[in-house]
Amino acid sequence: MTYPIRPIAEADWSAFGDVLAEGFNWTPHPVQSERFKREIEFDRTLAAFDGDTIVGCTAVYSFRMTVPGGPIPVAGVTAVSVLPSHRRRGVLSALMRRQLTDVRERGEAVAALYASETPIYGRFGYGRAAGQLALSVDKHGADFVRDAPVDPALRLRVAKPAEARADFERLFAAVVTQRPGLYERNPAFWDNVLADEEFDQHGAGVLRSMIAEDDQGVRGYALFRVKSEWDGNGLPAGELRLNELFAADPAAYALLWRGVLDRDLVTKIVSPARPVDDPLFALVANPRHLRARWCDDLWVRLVEVDTALAARSYAAPVDVVLEVTDETCPWNSRRWRLSADTTGAECKPVDDEPDITLKAASLGSAYLGDGTLIEDFGAGLVGEHTPGAVRALSTAMSWSPKPWGALVF
Repeated sequence: MTYPIRPIAEADWSAFGDVLAEGFNWTPHPVQSERFKREIEFDRTLAAFDGDTIVGCTAVYSFRMTVPGGPIPVAGVTAVSVLPSHRRRGVLSALMRRQLTDVRERGEAVAALYASETPIYGRFGYGRAAGQLALSVDKHGADFVRDAPVDPALRLRVAKPAEARADFERLFAAVVTQRPGLYERNPAFWDNVLADEEFDQHGAGVLRSMIAEDDQGVRGYALFRVKSEWDGNGLPAGELRLNELFAADPAAYALLWRGVLDRDLVTKIVSPARPVDDPLFALVANPRHLRARWCDDLWVRLVEVDTALAARSYAAPVDVVLEVTDETCPWNSRRWRLSADTTGAECKPVDDEPDITLKAASLGSAYLGDGTLIEDFGAGLVGEHTPGAVRALSTAMSWSPKPWGALVF
């Protein structure tokens, strides 16, 4: 059977939240639910109905996200859930297809999401486009290399996060274009970043911050909590939980990490999400003390292949004909010639013989400059008809620094 799909009205908010609570086994505090409501764009929600009951849902944030070369409009997909009673009935597929059609009609060529379960989204053309590291650092093994950058003009300032919000916003706006995957944050997102009710703390204490600045202004900030602990011998065993650390330059970055690592009564620093090419690995003299666990970060979907590929920059020249297969967005299923160099790119439909055959998900994976294109080729999931074409495409689409979204949406 089919289930009507439409955006929700504000009166449907409670029922929309109930589906999310069931799907994610989540019991939000009423304040958390209200925060989420302030983030949501109601005209970009979708709900599937069985009679008067919402049985599936999803939503989109209207983002400006950095891709290689600069920021573009990106649809940030979120809140994807189906009631357990209505799984395997085509509800999710119908929502995803409707959502991608809506995204296309709004003129957004790219969609991105964080996957709660990774097997789901490849079916709808999303590819794993970025990774992240969960770090655990032993403070006593974190000496810096001798030539770590130092700027005598810089100083650290301890600040209450709620009072320094404007500083954080200005600094983040200055660095958001430095790394693919970072996206501009609206006020509701900053409300969540700085949220500090007891249920936000998870037993790790109040939100704290340090700011790196000089006489001209802020050059970086760190947001963190400290869980105070003592071992059986009365020695400090506190844990610093780093939420964010951004800096405009290497000296400010090094100073902030030094401030984090030198925190009194702390023996371990943990961070749930850092970029895979975090410069900290070069700053620490013995990087074996940086325990890192990899996890996928952003997943990307090219909604309009030609527009998306022409919108980004390329690290090397490339001229290839791509035969794209795309079951969810059939308008992409054809042959495209991508011609690009370091000054610009164009992507046009052609009837020429293909150099590469690939699914939309593989192309989405490569879009932010990292991803799985070479892996997919090695696994036999990408076809190469002209020797060297896959490596040439992968090289051209690669980017440094590596992509990272930094904040789950």
